[in-house]
Amino acid sequence: MKLYFSPGACSLSPHIVLREAGFDAEFEQVDLKTKKTKSGADFTAVNPKGQVPTLVLDNGEILTEGPAIVQYLADQKPQTNLAPANGTFERYRLQEWLNFVATELHKSFSPLFNPAASADAKQMSKDAISNRFGYLDKHFAKGSPYLTGQRFTVADAYLFVVAGWSNYVPIDLGQWPKLKAFVEKVGSRPKVLEAMKAEGLVK
Repeated sequence: MKLYFSPGACSLSPHIVLREAGFDAEFEQVDLKTKKTKSGADFTAVNPKGQVPTLVLDNGEILTEGPAIVQYLADQKPQTNLAPANGTFERYRLQEWLNFVATELHKSFSPLFNPAASADAKQMSKDAISNRFGYLDKHFAKGSPYLTGQRFTVADAYLFVVAGWSNYVPIDLGQWPKLKAFVEKVGSRPKVLEAMKAEGLVK
């Protein structure tokens, strides 16, 4: 299979999951402005949405949208325990977290990376993010090292990536010590570091 990614974007989440699960995958970088791959191909011919992540399976099927991709990957290797089994309440709890990160956090960051966004729009985004980070900080203060408990899941990979974007905008994660500790914990995982090095995010 092949993952199309852009360094540090939300595609880092399935990149991490691919490595955590031990898949033998190809990776192709995409320039999201030009919609060209590093090899010079037209990315919109692969994914008309023009967005990463995009996963091309060995049978030619194409899967998009991060939360769908990471659940698919986890289900291919259930022994990794990166997602609870389908049909269990624990799986719905995982989906609850994936949706929270996608809708309440991921999209809230968009104006902060948009040069055309007004100062008011950016402040509203910062306020929304701060509110959500506060909620997460209280969640981790209850004692669980990961979102769903004691085990690292695909939802943790996604939160790690999105919370890490605070490094690129003026948001000090130190305001939420429990959340910061979570990010540092996930960031120290060998396969997470491997993915970040592959994308040129760390040395």
